[in-house]
Amino acid sequence: MVVSAVAIAGGDGGGGIRAKSKKIFQKPNNFQLIGFCPTMEAKFFRFLKIVGVGFKARAEAEGRLLYLKLGYSHEVELTVPPAVRVFCFKNNVVCCTGIDKERVHQFAAAVRNCKPPEVYKGKGIMYIDEVIKKKEGKRSK
Repeated sequence: MVVSAVAIAGGDGGGGIRAKSKKIFQKPNNFQLIGFCPTMEAKFFRFLKIVGVGFKARAEAEGRLLYLKLGYSHEVELTVPPAVRVFCFKNNVVCCTGIDKERVHQFAAAVRNCKPPEVYKGKGIMYIDEVIKKKEGKRSK
């Protein structure tokens, strides 16, 4: 699939993006990425979801730099490898895509490692299809 413009379409192919976005991200097998670069074929995708108040992501330099605000005193800056491109849908959904499966998944794991999801509140960076089992906190007497 050769891609040329940035958009998301549902599996059935109709309707608007905004109306379907909740359905698309709840079922990861029901979406397809329609684009980012006219010359590169995108075969492998890895979607990351950022959960937390004030946590944001933005991609710059045509998908070559990724900036993450994760509650630290500074922004985390990640340089994207040559075979991978990065998009930010909204400011809390990051898409890592490319033609090499190993590099795409390795970079997605590096992004997730910046702030792994915690088990008590569920905040952090997680894969779209990842389920976090939350632990119960201390009980008061």
